[in-house]
Amino acid sequence: MLELPGKNCLVTGGAGFIGSHLVDKLLELGCNVRVLDNLVNGKKRNIEHHFLSSKFEFYHGSVVDPLDVARSMSDVDIVFHLACLGVRHSLQHPFENHKVNAEGTLLVLDAALKADVQRFIHCSSSEVYGSALFVPMPENHPTYPCTVYGAGKLAGEAYARAYFKTYGMTTTVIRPFNTYGPRSHHEGDAGEMIPKSIVRILNNEDVLVFGDGSQTRDFTFVEDTASGLIAAAGSDEMTGKTFNIGSNFEVSIKNIAEKLLEILKESKSTIKYIESRPGDVDRLYADSSNFMSVAKWKPETSFDDGLKMTVDFFRNHTKNPESLLADEVGTNWKTA
Repeated sequence: MLELPGKNCLVTGGAGFIGSHLVDKLLELGCNVRVLDNLVNGKKRNIEHHFLSSKFEFYHGSVVDPLDVARSMSDVDIVFHLACLGVRHSLQHPFENHKVNAEGTLLVLDAALKADVQRFIHCSSSEVYGSALFVPMPENHPTYPCTVYGAGKLAGEAYARAYFKTYGMTTTVIRPFNTYGPRSHHEGDAGEMIPKSIVRILNNEDVLVFGDGSQTRDFTFVEDTASGLIAAAGSDEMTGKTFNIGSNFEVSIKNIAEKLLEILKESKSTIKYIESRPGDVDRLYADSSNFMSVAKWKPETSFDDGLKMTVDFFRNHTKNPESLLADEVGTNWKTA
């Protein structure tokens, strides 16, 4: 067991959605935290409450720039590699998406090896599986990614496992299923269903459901996902292995839309069914029993409670609802 308090941690993508919550928890734990983020998807406001802390450093840079990565790796004990470009981005920019998600991972791994880090946690994605062939989906479920994003994430996983096998590096691959919560992305091609829908409902716009809404996902509240990544970093048993993080349940996209409309029942919004998204996964439902057993972890926040906290975040956002809507793109896989 590796004791984390006092360790020097690097979080790539630490100004992003999951990354910023991970940073919060690492600092609460007593770690020294450095963030490497180019702020393409990440936001300074997600981490600016730490800027005056002597235990926190922010490096503005990219995981595909060798100099940025080498500079950020100095004196690091543990790497949490979360920097990536998302699913919808990969539909219009496959080569850029691959470069960040696959080649960027290889670059960060190599720099970490040279820096002799003690732990490397690679944050992958349930998108490596493609749509479920059977449920619940254990880690040995076949991997048939539907998008370049999923394929790039799978390549990054393979690099992490190869560095364990070839060089004895202490890598662990974590596959979070769908994560939601405060600071989630509603903007542009990074926007996902829950935050996009909340922003639309706050503005009395229709909730867009792509296809018939029967697609299912396994959602975990962001603070639970962050806690899981920390548990993985502390575990000797997880070295060289791959684990799912999920809540072991599935909910349909249609049902999520209905739940949000019920929470925000003062809105005039209704559900609008439109064309299916290309490369969309039909069904995701995690078997996280291996991770729960080894990490002694379980999600603490129910889906309904997490939805309410996410709604409150956007309802009380520093931007007004109209400004939030200006950043939301309905069919965000298309070019303007």
